[in-house]
Amino acid sequence: MDTGILILRLLVGLLVASHGVQKISTHLGGRGIEGGTEEFRADGFRGGALTALAAGGGQIGSGLLLAAGLLTPLAATGIVGVMTVALTVKRHNGLWVQNDGYEYPLVLVGTATALAATGPGAWSLDAALGLAPYPSWWAAPALAAGLGSGLLARLVLHRAVPPVPAPRATSPGGR
Repeated sequence: MDTGILILRLLVGLLVASHGVQKISTHLGGRGIEGGTEEFRADGFRGGALTALAAGGGQIGSGLLLAAGLLTPLAATGIVGVMTVALTVKRHNGLWVQNDGYEYPLVLVGTATALAATGPGAWSLDAALGLAPYPSWWAAPALAAGLGSGLLARLVLHRAVPPVPAPRATSPGGR
């Protein structure tokens, strides 16, 4: 079981961290902080570079903590938070990823929550430092805090979409 948890932690943690690196740099195919800023603005977020830095930093930090198996419930909370924001952005596209839907962020929310419930396993920094095992009930606060922080970030940072003006009626003569 510990081998499976290690593989899952490394896969998910390093992918989330790498995605954060892409948001704020040109490494791993990223478009730099300018590209991250543009991505958030296109998705309707305020804050520009600061929003991209916060999201990228949150993904890097949470992903690396999860990969290392260090402070696993906190790492899970961070991943749930940033993926909740992603989920809300993609929600209007439906579930499936081929339609730019929220399937992948939902999988990451579920995986992070499951790892908060199972703990990081024997091959982790939490175990080496004597912090693990965590009780499985840690999954509930990790999920709740992650969802809450993600939804709060969305609420605070997302701009309201301005109403689209109704087309003007024209007279039969075209005026």
